[in-house]
Amino acid sequence: MKREMTLFECKVYKATLSIPLGKLRTYAWIARKIGRPKACRAVGQALKRNPYPLIIPCHRVVAAGNRLGGYSGGKRKKKMLIGLERGLARIIYFTKNSN
Repeated sequence: MKREMTLFECKVYKATLSIPLGKLRTYAWIARKIGRPKACRAVGQALKRNPYPLIIPCHRVVAAGNRLGGYSGGKRKKKMLIGLERGLARIIYFTKNSN
């Protein structure tokens, strides 16, 4: 049974959706963006409960110092997704700027 998202979770997911393809942001960045600068751990918990990981790119959110942090699919998959997106972003940027 699916549960309703909290307002806090909705804000976290919306902020996460704003992270560009191939870029990373920290849990602290998300917390500041939603106006709750001390809620880094709560941001991590909200992302842990992300019901749509293919749509809401929680893998783009990392711990301080660009450490991977957690990911429901495991750190290895998180690292792979970040690498794939960075490569895709370079291709898109190159294609866009070569016309």
